[in-house]
Amino acid sequence: MELTAQFASRLLSCTPKLLNNPLETSRRLVLSTTTTTLRNQKRSGPGPPRLKIVNARRESGGGAEVDTAVTVKEKPKSERFEVYRGSPTPFGATARDGGVNFAIFSANAISATLCFISLSDLHENKVAEQISLDPLTNKTGDVWHVFLKGDFKDMLYGYKFDGKFSPDKGLYYDSSRILLDPYAKAVISGGEFGALGADGNCWPQMACMVPSFDDEFDWEGDLPLKYPQRDLIIYEMHVRGFTRHESSRTEFPGTYLGVVEKLHHLKELGVNCIELMPCHEFNELEYFSYNSVLGDHKVNFWGYSTVNYFSPMTKYSSSGVRNCGRDAINEFKLLIREAHKQGIEVIMDVVFNHTAEGNENGPLLSFRGVDNSVYYMLAPKGEFYNYSGCGNTFNCNNPVVRQFIVDCLRYWVTEMHVDGFRFDLASIMTRGSSLWDAVNVYGNSIESDWMTTGSPLSSPPLIDMISNDPILHGVKLIAEAWDTGGLYQVGTFPHWGIWSEWNGKEGGRKPWNSINFVCAHDGFTLADLVTYNNKHNSANGEDNNDGENHNNSWNCGQEGELASTSVKKLRKRQMRNFFLCLMVSQGVPMIYMGDEYGHTKGGNNNTYCHDNYINYFQWDKKEESSSDFFRFCCLMTKFRHECESLGLNDFPTAEKLQWHGHTPGMPDWSETSRFVAFTLIDSVKGEIYVAFNTSHLPVMITLPERPGFRWEPLVDTSKPTPYDFLSIDLPGRDIAYDQYAHFLDANLYPMLSYSSIILVLSPEESS
Repeated sequence: MELTAQFASRLLSCTPKLLNNPLETSRRLVLSTTTTTLRNQKRSGPGPPRLKIVNARRESGGGAEVDTAVTVKEKPKSERFEVYRGSPTPFGATARDGGVNFAIFSANAISATLCFISLSDLHENKVAEQISLDPLTNKTGDVWHVFLKGDFKDMLYGYKFDGKFSPDKGLYYDSSRILLDPYAKAVISGGEFGALGADGNCWPQMACMVPSFDDEFDWEGDLPLKYPQRDLIIYEMHVRGFTRHESSRTEFPGTYLGVVEKLHHLKELGVNCIELMPCHEFNELEYFSYNSVLGDHKVNFWGYSTVNYFSPMTKYSSSGVRNCGRDAINEFKLLIREAHKQGIEVIMDVVFNHTAEGNENGPLLSFRGVDNSVYYMLAPKGEFYNYSGCGNTFNCNNPVVRQFIVDCLRYWVTEMHVDGFRFDLASIMTRGSSLWDAVNVYGNSIESDWMTTGSPLSSPPLIDMISNDPILHGVKLIAEAWDTGGLYQVGTFPHWGIWSEWNGKEGGRKPWNSINFVCAHDGFTLADLVTYNNKHNSANGEDNNDGENHNNSWNCGQEGELASTSVKKLRKRQMRNFFLCLMVSQGVPMIYMGDEYGHTKGGNNNTYCHDNYINYFQWDKKEESSSDFFRFCCLMTKFRHECESLGLNDFPTAEKLQWHGHTPGMPDWSETSRFVAFTLIDSVKGEIYVAFNTSHLPVMITLPERPGFRWEPLVDTSKPTPYDFLSIDLPGRDIAYDQYAHFLDANLYPMLSYSSIILVLSPEESS
């Protein structure tokens, strides 16, 4: 324990020699909080509290003695826990040495208080215990820390920080607010998804899980699959949307466990990698408001507004807040483990470009109240830069923040076994941080002198750290290489030879550096792409003013789902065309959830706010499509996996690839051309011929001559199901062949309008 001021004065009264010294009588003794430890208590580790003696110190200035006020700090106290100094590393709450160590960075706070709330009292914002941290004993550098022993059962924690509330200086300290630890491993707020807090509160108090020595999970020997990226077929999935619809018939709809129950569907589809839309903790009530159009409430369904980066979304678990979020962590781990058993990797969509705290009018949840000027990109007068379009911009290349991001990625790889990351608006991670100083970052000035906050960096420190981190080596890294501030880096994103990009331009890079997709969560679904010329976003309650106007879509002649039979047939043909094109392209294909059965959102291309049928995978519709488009998709992914030439590590050269027009070897690259074809030598299939006729007119094409071989039809998107794909097990397959025999004997093939084909070279049978 530390001495009180009263006891210290009594101690000093026992030093007459010092006080009676004539040389010292004009001097005032100053008590310092610098402490020494009694030598008869030599211990290591946290240990019990040590008796500390307050030292006497004399100060003088300019030759004269200076009077200095006496300051004696008391040791942090607690009725519930044994309190020790603690360690500044690792950040977050860590179970160790029979207790829990708490450590958090805050450079500008003048005081820190660790708060505990019982799980049962969270909805009442009732604090069970507060421990004020001593800035001298419980602070190392800019890290506040304390070690506690005691009973943490059903206890959650958070922090209060005090300091200046000066927005013009970028400071937002408010000692009345309980804040989340940025390094918390689980965050608890409300119960079920979409349930309001007390009194209709959309931002109920949140708190952090205290780790336990019992936090164990049986991985059953799980190891990374480590697929070469060129071999992936990615499936973009929303966890809740995948099984929330009643037709999923899962035991735990809308959860991690619900996804586990449906992994067989992905296996059947030929998918070997899931890209999970945001599963970090977010507040689905962020946009909560009544939607008069649909008669329900708008929510943050997509999740691109992170509250905490280390925590899995607890409301995606069947257990919810049970066991203070530990069960939610284990459910996420179970999803990863079971996906790996099915031969499916898991990539996370991560949002390090902004947080849920918004601009200066947003809530104080975590980063802003902990150290706003460090975690966010600020203008000189404290204004928030908004390169994300969501109110704030994460200060990614600040030394503290970039280490935070790397620590987070490491955690999800080592502790949660994820296989990679897709970085939302990744170009923000290449922008210079607030108070950018190249000398401080690199050791010398290598960037231009005019570099200002937010300027793109040619060698961003964060991207450098991620790319060269030994723990992250081999992890899939995918960039959405643009942001809403106008920075467009598709094809030029700093890649260190290992990053991929959504639909990249591969200047001097590999085919697998491009993630190819026709549709994603942002925009039209595949079915809507061929059904609507214009967006129909009135259900969002914004008078159809939100969402992208440039959709590159064609309704095939009539707007909307009510259309003639001929238009509907053309739409299905177009869907097959798009999917075939995706599967035969070099690079990594990505399928958007629901496109495999033709899911429609009614022409809404910005469904961020709908927790309903608009965003739910409709399993009954998928069953209806099983013998139709879903069958086609499954056969096309299987064909891609079988063809060595469709997942090349390098772009094919003329030795392997030949381009053709209506006649062999004569492609027409003019603007008016509506036809293109190519042949590709394949070590498994021998050689394949792929052609696209995008004209409204049919065409007769001449096939390349291959003496001793003949071309056999495999795929023709103009044919009705099941003859659009002539699989080996198809009844009547030989009859379908015979219908083309006279054309193929003449090395010809008739293509209808808006169609695509795949032919395979086979040895010609001797007569």
